[in-house]
Amino acid sequence: MKDSNPIDFVVTENDEKLRLDQFLAKRLPQFSRSRIQQLIRSGFVRLNEQTTRPRQVVRRGDKIDLREPPPVKIDVQPEPIPLEILFEDGDIIVINKPAGLTVHPGAGQREHTLVNALLHHCSTLSGIGGEQRPGIVHRLDKETTGCLVAAKNDIAHRELSKQFAARTVEKIYLALVAGKLRKTVGVIEEKIGRHPVHRQRMSVASPRGRAARTEYRVLYSTEEASLVECRLYSGRTHQIRVHLHHLGHAVLGDKVYVARLAKNFSRQMLHAWKLGFYHPRTGEWKNFEAPLPADFKEAIAAVGL
Repeated sequence: MKDSNPIDFVVTENDEKLRLDQFLAKRLPQFSRSRIQQLIRSGFVRLNEQTTRPRQVVRRGDKIDLREPPPVKIDVQPEPIPLEILFEDGDIIVINKPAGLTVHPGAGQREHTLVNALLHHCSTLSGIGGEQRPGIVHRLDKETTGCLVAAKNDIAHRELSKQFAARTVEKIYLALVAGKLRKTVGVIEEKIGRHPVHRQRMSVASPRGRAARTEYRVLYSTEEASLVECRLYSGRTHQIRVHLHHLGHAVLGDKVYVARLAKNFSRQMLHAWKLGFYHPRTGEWKNFEAPLPADFKEAIAAVGL
């Protein structure tokens, strides 16, 4: 095992009886739970000098060491895909992601992603995300538009990841939803996890859901539709779509959750409007705003708002 970036812990009384992945997620907020589980399964985490499983329970006095693997050589080809750049310097790049652009390569798709575009535009990207996700700190759904930040180096990636994990990043979305909400302002705090039957969906009814918080404010509404500002305090998959659907006001155009409301729209009407965070090198607070795309404006007009 390569001893790069060693991180060592001794389990105290306060943390015993946690699962190993839970313990590390608590101590290392800059790492996602899935990343921690991947490192454990790949043998880069040892418990008392032995490799183990993510669900292994830790006990007081246990010694845990984590050795990050070296960055994997990127095996994704650069592509000259146009980008609308909101900000760029030597550490980060913030773009206004268009609808239809997948953020990173995955099963069945190696080309035409944001990563392909970034590799063409940037001379360097952080390697922490691995060969499929260089520079990627957070994601937006393929059909969601708006602000997205990527890291050009590992220092920027780690610092931004810490902020996302600590929930100090300001994330404000605009959602066009069906119907008129009963309350014009509110907070949705429902755990979100994988739907037990429909595996492409997330659900508030999942027995393994994780805490999620969305604050919302209705900007404009009619009996048929509402434009809602949503502020995220967590980053669960499909969070806004699931929380608003739970309230009975699905995002218009969402083919996954309410297909019958999607036929008159080209995509789900969700836009990452504003993004704010501390610059990973200077510490300066940065605010970014992505203008509404044409199809979102047309949808607003079509529902009479």
